[in-house]
Amino acid sequence: MESAEPCTVTIEAGGRAYRSPTFTVHGHHYAIVDLVELTQDIASYSVRLGGEHVWPLAGRPPSRIRLLPPEGARRLAFGSCRTSVPHDASHVRTHGEDVLRSYGRHLAESGDEEWPDLLLLLGDQVYADSPSPEMRAYIRARRTGEPQDEIADFEEYAELYRQAWTDPEIRWVLSTVPTAMIFDDHDLRDDWNTSHTWREEMAGTSWWRHRVVAGLGAYWVYQHLGNLSPAERAADPLLRTLLDLGERDGADALDAFAEKADAEPSSSRWSYARDLGPARLIMVDTRCARQLTPGARRMLDPAEWAWLEEQVARPAERLIIGSSIPFLLPEGVHGVQNWNEALCDGKWGPVVGRWSEKLRQAIDLEHWAAFQRSFHDLARLFVGLGKPVVILSGDVHFSYLAKARLGPVYQVVCSPIRNPLSPLLRWANVVAQFSVATLVGGLLARLARVPRSPFRWRITKGPWFQNAVATLTLPDQVTWYDSKGETLRRIDSVRLD
Repeated sequence: MESAEPCTVTIEAGGRAYRSPTFTVHGHHYAIVDLVELTQDIASYSVRLGGEHVWPLAGRPPSRIRLLPPEGARRLAFGSCRTSVPHDASHVRTHGEDVLRSYGRHLAESGDEEWPDLLLLLGDQVYADSPSPEMRAYIRARRTGEPQDEIADFEEYAELYRQAWTDPEIRWVLSTVPTAMIFDDHDLRDDWNTSHTWREEMAGTSWWRHRVVAGLGAYWVYQHLGNLSPAERAADPLLRTLLDLGERDGADALDAFAEKADAEPSSSRWSYARDLGPARLIMVDTRCARQLTPGARRMLDPAEWAWLEEQVARPAERLIIGSSIPFLLPEGVHGVQNWNEALCDGKWGPVVGRWSEKLRQAIDLEHWAAFQRSFHDLARLFVGLGKPVVILSGDVHFSYLAKARLGPVYQVVCSPIRNPLSPLLRWANVVAQFSVATLVGGLLARLARVPRSPFRWRITKGPWFQNAVATLTLPDQVTWYDSKGETLRRIDSVRLD
């Protein structure tokens, strides 16, 4: 909850009032109110800031609180990559329908059987490096320096999130469907932490330090706090510090935390896990926790990998892994990324290595396949579990289903919610990722003497390039949706077998 002034935020639900004071960072005021000891669903709740009633809005459906069913989650909705442009005719032509908005309208008119128990937003909730025309106008009105037409500081991030989430339909969805999130690169910048070279290049700019501190600080406020359980929030030292400051501004504490999180990834943890009945959800940080040492790249540094091993080992009938970037790409593309990583690490000499680094950044060769040590470790871990593993991802701007040939490991991708590729880029992706790469990817990987993957896989559904959201109806039904004229439509549905 963000308010214009410091105040006490009150949630009235089920005949009780729950209160929390705001904390302040960079002149903005926030509160997070935990509703504990609920024993039944709440048909409607209201919000007051101080003594002023502010929610629900007049004429809008009530916001509900639905507890996790005793038997566990029945349905998860998910997607990624949502730009925050207007919904007028011209932007619908260029960006398509906002399928999350359409999904919200669908839920408002549907019975409980259609509702998800959890909404997962798998990265690029905001685009700090390519903001909307309205956001660019806001930036130009307040400054002229670098970075031009990109987010520079916390104030601009606050406005970026405001524009992303204050559409009435989006506000209502976020107010009534439990939501969990994880960042991807555009929440900070395209190719964020793709390599050690990239970090050196960005460190050489005059503005990146301020940007990454603001970006991680804003992510902590607007996304990460909501991912934590009440117990985890109560134990969070930064949140305690900010609340203890009362109405004093805690910008210095937030900035120090964010700067350390970037410089020393093991000092913080953005990954988290939730038990959803017989299923266990594990959301994995695949951006900030990277180890970028040339010749020893890993998607997850040792501390993060140890945490993931611990989470995977806990009792569960099936695992749902949230990874902003796909684990299983089309096999040919996987081979190309293997090959590129080997060349970046000097397999064919330093000159080719420098060229390969440029290629890595130019065409986004930065998925799990480009961190093959981590890919192999995780593939062996999944196969050895002997239980279903469903990996939910986004990032690539097309949707598909892949299945491992050895064991019940599935990759489900849904991307974008609203940021489609142009027809030309769609065609180029089909040719490059599903034709040319299939032919040459494996050959290139063998030429670079890249070890074979622990198992093979194949694309069994897709690709689809339109804006979309998807649902996973447990235990094993996946459905993708797009929208036409704000009406939700089913693209396809498949049972995982």
